[in-house]
Amino acid sequence: MRLTVLALASVAALSLAACSKPADKVADAQADAVEAQGEMKADALEQKADGIEARTEGQGAAVEAQGEASADAVRAQADAVEKQADKTAEAIEKK
Repeated sequence: MRLTVLALASVAALSLAACSKPADKVADAQADAVEAQGEMKADALEQKADGIEARTEGQGAAVEAQGEASADAVRAQADAVEKQADKTAEAIEKK
């Protein structure tokens, strides 16, 4: 799902860039790269969170609760990475 959204956003950005000045095209490409990199890091963290939950499943309520808390912390980190990438990309595009 995320990759589909990312692909659509990239196509939209490229079509807008086609009407822009060369410097704008470069900035847009850099912003797209930053967003894509942030998305990949966030996806990796999401997979890590899923793995934590999978490893602790069936280990008892206390272990499962601890695993869920750890997974939630990793997912929060993934959200932070994605938000930071978006902010960085926006800053690049505003230059």
